[in-house]
Amino acid sequence: MADVLSQSQIDMLLKSMQAGAEEEKPEEKPKEEKQYKKYDFYSPKKFTRDRLKILKTIHDNYCRIITSQLNGILRMSCEIEVMSVEEQHYYEFSNLLNENDVMEIITVRLPDESRNPPLLFHIDQSLMVNMIDRLLGGEGDDTEVDASYTYTEIELALYRKLIEYFSSGIRDSWKNYLRVDVKDMRLEESPSMFQEIGPDEAVVIIMLNMTMSYTSGYVSICMPGSLVTNIFTLIEKHRHVEDVYDNGVENGREIIMEKLRASALNMKVRLGTAQMSFKDIYRLKVNDVIDLRKSSDSDVTVYVDEEPWFKGRMGVHKSNVAVRLEERLEDEETQENKETEQTEQFEEQVPAQ
Repeated sequence: MADVLSQSQIDMLLKSMQAGAEEEKPEEKPKEEKQYKKYDFYSPKKFTRDRLKILKTIHDNYCRIITSQLNGILRMSCEIEVMSVEEQHYYEFSNLLNENDVMEIITVRLPDESRNPPLLFHIDQSLMVNMIDRLLGGEGDDTEVDASYTYTEIELALYRKLIEYFSSGIRDSWKNYLRVDVKDMRLEESPSMFQEIGPDEAVVIIMLNMTMSYTSGYVSICMPGSLVTNIFTLIEKHRHVEDVYDNGVENGREIIMEKLRASALNMKVRLGTAQMSFKDIYRLKVNDVIDLRKSSDSDVTVYVDEEPWFKGRMGVHKSNVAVRLEERLEDEETQENKETEQTEQFEEQVPAQ
């Protein structure tokens, strides 16, 4: 026979039934407070968002240029994209570097020939080691490289060569805004000893993410604040001058062309290229003949300021060697000549396996 419930037990049972019958109201989640980035009024920002956006656009174009070059040089697919463009202090860039890191210092030339602090390039060790491995015929699949890795002398030489390819895209990426040329480059094997930029000086840090088949990492570009300021000052000045000549001065185009006619440009003629083994080069002596693999009456390419402009024919003028201009190269032919020249240079530097 079932036990008889006491009055207190009956009351507790009724209360539990009433509580279960009531609909449970969903708990309201507290609203998340919007996070705001703290602004340091003691060191205000020097560059506006519009200028940082322009730098991002320029380096987006830079990534496309460098990607196409590296795909051919490394003989593999790689992707580079801009991750961030931020104004920081220089010490925030230098603190990211390890003792065994190597930094490339690139001095650029602006149209006004002013003296400016250099650009700083840093590439992750894992990326650089695998790119060097690809240049030497490897697979580029070493994933065990860490901050303790130290470059050898041969790797440093190849490091310099790879940085030349990275720096070659600077001029083309900036050409829609300003002419920026690479004047000088050098490796800094002790980044902590670099003193040309003060620790608290404002810089713009561009972070690029590079992805290869087996590895990925960052390419960091540090632009000193004074360099960025000078660049944008020149850009604004050129825009102002263009507006004046376009709208305020009669025959502005003719005036500009007249000023340009007095500019000096370098011209050179490329006769041909030859690939020789070190053994043959070692045995070269006076009166030896090097075969350029071209007939004596073949066309030559005439370069104007490192750009192929004309096809010419070798000859003699008043007892001097001369070149007669035969035809103007079109844009497609110019691009083909550039690609052919890059291929020949690559074949000379890295023989086929």
